[in-house]
Amino acid sequence: MRIGDVARGAGVSVRAVRYYEQQGLLTAERSPSGQRLYRQDAVTLVRFFQQMYAAGLTSRRIAELLPCWDSGHTDAEQRAMLRAERDRIQAKVDDLQAALDRLDEVIAITDTHP
Repeated sequence: MRIGDVARGAGVSVRAVRYYEQQGLLTAERSPSGQRLYRQDAVTLVRFFQQMYAAGLTSRRIAELLPCWDSGHTDAEQRAMLRAERDRIQAKVDDLQAALDRLDEVIAITDTHP
């Protein structure tokens, strides 16, 4: 796939795709004319990167996750890291859910007092 196709498919800018490549998260072959050519699963990978960045992971941490993604296999250290990240994200979700519940309370109160 070409870089524009990856960007469009993932809903990101071409610049973002280049950034992921610079960070070592995504690799591209070069066509004879020098164009970047990405694997077929590049769109899925870029979406994964976006989700992980949104969850607060760094490029380095995402790079550590990639072997797990590619092979489906992990060692004990990788599994511990995955679980720690999951726990951290779950805590964020819980905090956001608490904030959402509070907003719902405020909305309910204001709906009864125009």
